[in-house]
Amino acid sequence: MEKKDIPFLSAAELSTRISTRELSPIEATEAYLQRIDLLNPTLHAYLTVCADEAMAAARESEAAMARGEHRGPMHGIPVTIKDQVKSKGIRTTCGSPIFWDNVPDEDGTVLANLKKAGAILLGKANMTEFGTTGLSHAIEFPRNPWDLERHTGGSSSGSGAATAAFMCATSLGEDTGGSVRFPAAWCGLVGLRPSYGRVSRYGVMPGVWSMDAIGPISRTVRDCAMTLGAIAGHDPRDGYTWDAPVPDYVAALTGEVRGLRVGVVTEQMESPLVDPEVRDSVAAAVSKLTDLGLEVEEVSIPLSVHQGTISGGLRVEAPTNYRRLLLDRLQDIRHDNRIGYLVGSILPAQAYYKTQKLRTLLRRQVFEALERVDLLAMPTSGEAAQPIVPDPVITGKDGTNRIGRLLTPLFSLANVTAISVPCGFTADGLPIALQLAAKPFQEATVLNAAYAYEQATPWHTRRPPNV
Repeated sequence: MEKKDIPFLSAAELSTRISTRELSPIEATEAYLQRIDLLNPTLHAYLTVCADEAMAAARESEAAMARGEHRGPMHGIPVTIKDQVKSKGIRTTCGSPIFWDNVPDEDGTVLANLKKAGAILLGKANMTEFGTTGLSHAIEFPRNPWDLERHTGGSSSGSGAATAAFMCATSLGEDTGGSVRFPAAWCGLVGLRPSYGRVSRYGVMPGVWSMDAIGPISRTVRDCAMTLGAIAGHDPRDGYTWDAPVPDYVAALTGEVRGLRVGVVTEQMESPLVDPEVRDSVAAAVSKLTDLGLEVEEVSIPLSVHQGTISGGLRVEAPTNYRRLLLDRLQDIRHDNRIGYLVGSILPAQAYYKTQKLRTLLRRQVFEALERVDLLAMPTSGEAAQPIVPDPVITGKDGTNRIGRLLTPLFSLANVTAISVPCGFTADGLPIALQLAAKPFQEATVLNAAYAYEQATPWHTRRPPNV
């Protein structure tokens, strides 16, 4: 195989070829670094490229394999991580120029786990400032490989662009209100939000602590399962992680889903926020699930229509993480975060209390629905990727701020696991995505359902035109 073709292998295919010594970690790393050199000046997917460190890790991986020390499926796999995860000796900006010179002295747990599994860090991916906006970037706008004039979706924007453009084998993002599933949807990828407490957040710069979750963004469901397996598990340094067994997520991809019950969330399928093309594609995906043997019915989650308002009420949490910056460097914070954080700082306690009550009621409705069915289904976003505008307004009154069309906060608020998987394309050739959710710690269930659907459809086989 020519080196230039290596990045077009899935992470699982690359893993097999590395384990059989058909390809080496050095060859794979060199191939990805060449693509980064070629494409990153246009796509702005990476904020920091760790070429020297990556090559050193690749040589170490090669030497370990020569000694017969194969660490598992992620050994020798080149990856990228959102620049929200701390990296020892490597700049970690959290998407803000304020942290341009921030160099941590330790790795976040998810990065440490990836390294322990033998993965090779290519670099740190672009993101919206502090991970608390959906579209507005403080450094560079990443470009969507499907259309260079459109957004990738955020806040894990660089992870989406890098993965879709074959500039890494798989990646990590961070999902607060949907920041893994959103770029996955707009970039034609698979993005999984794990259950709250399944993956450690130690060493992750916070967004909204009660919803933040680290998860994989990958090109296929199998790659997503492989990546999740490397990072999941209890961490004594994160008191919110659960000491629960981690399944073999790849082995769970049997494709056998007959008899699983799927509830289509009526309020979200019928929402005026959902474009007709999206609704039709998701409806067709649900029909395909029926063909695969899943039992489909409609379910109602009445409070889901208020998911954006409820998640907005949690803006109180974000400014507490950066209170010193608000006091000392307010004008250095990009205007949408600046205003959002100032509003969050003065939001009355009664409003925050009411938000928490509404969130509890919403979570109860989600769990009641999941007592009737095994999976919930709905669109990930009400529309496909939107054009980049220099400075999107906060209110969205002129249509430039599209974050209100995002349908992911529902499952973040409920702290359940959810996946976004491609389910079609618009007439303009832009990806559309189906969202599936299940009870906490049922990642294997959503992965297997998504895998069965993926294998029965052609959407994951398409390549963006600008790569």
